[in-house]
Amino acid sequence: MTTPLEAAEPAAAQAAGPAEERSTRRGTLRYALSKAGGALFSIAMVIVGTFFVFRLLPGDPVRNLAQGRNMTPDQLDLERRRLGLDKPLIDQFFDFVGDTLRLDLGTSYEYKRPVLDLIGERIGPTLLLAGTGLVIAVSLGIWQGTRAGWRHGSRFDKLSTATSLLLWSVPTFWLGLLLMMVFGVGIGPIPGIFPFRGIESVDAPDGFAYVLDVASHMVLPCLTLVAVVYAQYLLVMRSSLLEEVSQDYVTVARAKGMRDDEVRRRHAVPNALLPTVTLVFMRIGFVVGGAVTVEYIYTWPGLGQLFYHAIQVPDFTLMQGTFMLITVSVIVMNTLADVVYHVLDPRVRSA
Repeated sequence: MTTPLEAAEPAAAQAAGPAEERSTRRGTLRYALSKAGGALFSIAMVIVGTFFVFRLLPGDPVRNLAQGRNMTPDQLDLERRRLGLDKPLIDQFFDFVGDTLRLDLGTSYEYKRPVLDLIGERIGPTLLLAGTGLVIAVSLGIWQGTRAGWRHGSRFDKLSTATSLLLWSVPTFWLGLLLMMVFGVGIGPIPGIFPFRGIESVDAPDGFAYVLDVASHMVLPCLTLVAVVYAQYLLVMRSSLLEEVSQDYVTVARAKGMRDDEVRRRHAVPNALLPTVTLVFMRIGFVVGGAVTVEYIYTWPGLGQLFYHAIQVPDFTLMQGTFMLITVSVIVMNTLADVVYHVLDPRVRSA
């Protein structure tokens, strides 16, 4: 015979379910708001730091822009007033903050065009190159990390880990120049196979042939990016999978007679992916900035090369605009990564 207390237990459990779900949603919302507040504070610090740090760089923008032109001191002063560089530094700072809050990044000293327009022209090639490199690096790193972690101590594990660490430790510019020399210019019996300057040929064709032309120009810079990045995903995935393999639920699944591949695919890998997903979100922020070194080596017309040329002038407005875009993208994606990890992993929510 069922007692009143036993009959009330299912009803209490049903009532606790929605209440617990609401509590979880409120906790996630509070966590997201706290992270958003921290991100806004970080962005504010970036705005302040961006203005003052770049003005510590040596060089006078007006004199550098006047190179090759016979300008008198009065003309230089007039140009300095036109650019607003004659104002006290604190006035320049408040003008910069006000314009930034209105999403006005100013006009480039060198190009004499709005910084937002220049960024809009260059962000496409950067997203194409760095985005393709990110997709390949993530896919390769997760595949190798999964296989290496599941076969810990095997020849594949030792070889893949050693190779990835070696490539990760190689300076990007050195690897880029090496690949350019071997596969671009050609060395010894190896002929130059791939183009290594710009994003397209001078006499670029139309249609599908144009796509192939751009793809051939992407091979070397994309290979350079993948080689120095994929090790992060491999090592994180390998380490996470090694932790999951030692968990009790994997032992229980094997004891139930599940095939090894099925245990890995259905149980171990999904849980091990959580740290890798966080890392992917963090790296997406860097995609917007691209790789300054790689873009400079291969003269890829992206944000990295634009930022490098802005430093040479120095073009304060262009440096500020591109740097803020890069750093704000990183901050936003890091914040999103924290929130996603909080949602996906119950252990974080209960901590």
